[in-house]
Amino acid sequence: MQDTEKSERTNRQKWMSVLAKADTELLNMLWCDLQDKPSWTNIRAPETGMVLVRGKAGGVGTTFNVGEMALTRATVRLDSGISGVAYVQGRSASKAEQSAVLDAMLQDDRYATATYTNIIKPLEKATKKTKISASKKAANTKVEFFTMVRGK
Repeated sequence: MQDTEKSERTNRQKWMSVLAKADTELLNMLWCDLQDKPSWTNIRAPETGMVLVRGKAGGVGTTFNVGEMALTRATVRLDSGISGVAYVQGRSASKAEQSAVLDAMLQDDRYATATYTNIIKPLEKATKKTKISASKKAANTKVEFFTMVRGK
């Protein structure tokens, strides 16, 4: 695999992760504010199903089934011929379709810079802020345990 191909794959993984974790309302607001949107066709209209979530004991041990989760997927093709795909947690058809279109736009040189600046950067910032807030909230519930040594 060439370095540019690897770099492109890594960049796409990053923005797909941001889109998948994005707050639906914030994504929709940023989507509505986006000025230059291409036209697209649905290759696979948004559809919702269930997926089995698996885990590993201790993060590395034996695998086990955690349960099922709702997942919505969509695939679109821009008029330029570039395709975008999205899988999002939950039942939001609009988030799946918007994410698929944004995936395609980020692959298209005409839209990539503006889309990254106006959509991905604000979503990254909001996700980081939410994560920090949750960490602080969890840290406030931390309990310190200590052991007292009994004398003989």
